Amino acid sequence: MKKTSVIKSHTITPTWHIVDATDKVLGRLASRVAAVLRGKHRPEFTPHASHGDYVIIINCEKIRVTGKKLTDKMYYSHSQYMGNLYETSLKDMLRTHPERVLKKAIERMLPKNRLANDMIKRLRVVVGEKHEFEAQKPTPLTL
Repeated sequence: MKKTSVIKSHTITPTWHIVDATDKVLGRLASRVAAVLRGKHRPEFTPHASHGDYVIIINCEKIRVTGKKLTDKMYYSHSQYMGNLYETSLKDMLRTHPERVLKKAIERMLPKNRLANDMIKRLRVVVGEKHEFEAQKPTPLTL
């Protein structure tokens, strides 16, 4: 009889990956990074534990979108006061805060539970080429 082994979170050592977002499509990049953050690329994946790796994304301002998403896709925020619903197009968001676009896309692809906070903390999105995570020796992640 074969037993099912359950891997504990403290026995897994997470690795660091680096992704260059230049000319990558936003949704495809976000779904693949979300799977790595969740740990689905590992053979010992367990849905109720956080076994994901750390991911650094560089050049987030150079991502691509298809169709008319630059003008049609809107981001909404509300200040909790009556009538204060703010909307920003994807084009404006890429111009002002390009790291938020990628972070929100990845965050919305993660499960909506307590583990999502731990998974999103393992994501680092950087504008430009330079990042301060050279000491972790990130390996390039092919997507």
